[in-house]
Amino acid sequence: MVLEDVKNILEHEAQAIKNIPATDDFIKAVDIIHQYVHEKGGKLITSGMGKAGQIAINMATTFSSTGTPSCFLHPSEAQHGDLGVVQENDVLLMISNSGKTREIIELIDLARGLRPNIPIVVITSNTESVLAQEANVCISTGNPKEVCTLGLTPTTSTTTMTVIGDVLVVLLMKKINFTNSDYAKRHHGGYLGHKSREAAGLNK
Repeated sequence: MVLEDVKNILEHEAQAIKNIPATDDFIKAVDIIHQYVHEKGGKLITSGMGKAGQIAINMATTFSSTGTPSCFLHPSEAQHGDLGVVQENDVLLMISNSGKTREIIELIDLARGLRPNIPIVVITSNTESVLAQEANVCISTGNPKEVCTLGLTPTTSTTTMTVIGDVLVVLLMKKINFTNSDYAKRHHGGYLGHKSREAAGLNK
């Protein structure tokens, strides 16, 4: 019985990933990030509250390690001075399942007060939300039903958010021709550092 539950949960999660709409919005988001970060010298700033915030942190570190300078900005801390991290030519990547997260919507106003033309990429399940309407590009999660037995806990929604982040990372790596040598320069320690140096022919 338990194993059947395991199989059903895995199938639910896998199907949600398959149902993420593969639209031109992915390409538009990558083009914006590339233009502002790699051509104009800005950085990518990710943000989200709660579980979405944890996904945003993961995205920021993954982008940074693969050649796209990025940092996480906590939407609440932004209201207490951390907004100062926002500079010219930065891009905001904001994550909210509902598209109605108050702190995230407030962050848009704050960021635009400092940088009126800052481009905004949004990942959400609600493409009709206030947050989606404020975005330059909105990527839909496909609005999956949570696998949580209550239908409340962020589970399947955060799975799709993570996968969308992975897609953006890989597309950008391809766009900037990110190599093993590039990876090794940013990843000096541990197994991955050794593996990337080995692949780049730097372990001698």
